[in-house]
Amino acid sequence: MARIPAAERRAELVAAAVRVIAADGVDGATTRRIAQEANAPLATLHYCFATKEVLFAAVFEHVAGQYREVLTRNDVHGDVAITARALLRGVMEWYLANPDFGAAIVELISWGQRQEGQQAEMVYNEASATLRAILEAAATAAGQPLDPGTIDALTYIVSTLSDGFALNWLVFTDPTAAERQIDLILGVLDTWMAAHLGDAPAPAAPAPKAASPEEAMRSLVSWVSVE
Repeated sequence: MARIPAAERRAELVAAAVRVIAADGVDGATTRRIAQEANAPLATLHYCFATKEVLFAAVFEHVAGQYREVLTRNDVHGDVAITARALLRGVMEWYLANPDFGAAIVELISWGQRQEGQQAEMVYNEASATLRAILEAAATAAGQPLDPGTIDALTYIVSTLSDGFALNWLVFTDPTAAERQIDLILGVLDTWMAAHLGDAPAPAAPAPKAASPEEAMRSLVSWVSVE
């Protein structure tokens, strides 16, 4: 049997860890379970990662790298409004196409907040820095003088809207509703940009299909338990 290079084996184990965390949560992601998912001997996992914490640190790094890649891939090099809209749509469509990543991110952020080292905060800060840099570059290239506070606010809004979409999608997993919600969320961003980006025109959002009252209420209260 051909020997698998260590770097390739590490990548397989990290990808397996993402799938296991998404399915079973952090508590269920034992090293034995991850090794089984990667079709690798348990001893190989412990050879590649000295501890479970080291493995999870690699998973954090992998997830952050995927997020950076999504942002970079959706940088359309347009003006600020066009770029922000493309970034938000790109991230939401990525969550829609990769539910394992979305579920794993939620689990890891929750777990990271309980650990030392502020891993969850570092992932968020890194993602925000990447997003902000793209928006700032778009403003500069388009000759749109935006103050740092406006760029910071836009970065926060894009991040928060995409996070809210991800949670709703993970709860309901309804692709038809999620597609409508993407247009709705982009409309929210367009409205904010039209009011705060000066002369930068916000692209008009396609009119979303009308949702039933039950669907609308379910979307609005996705994490509220009604007595």
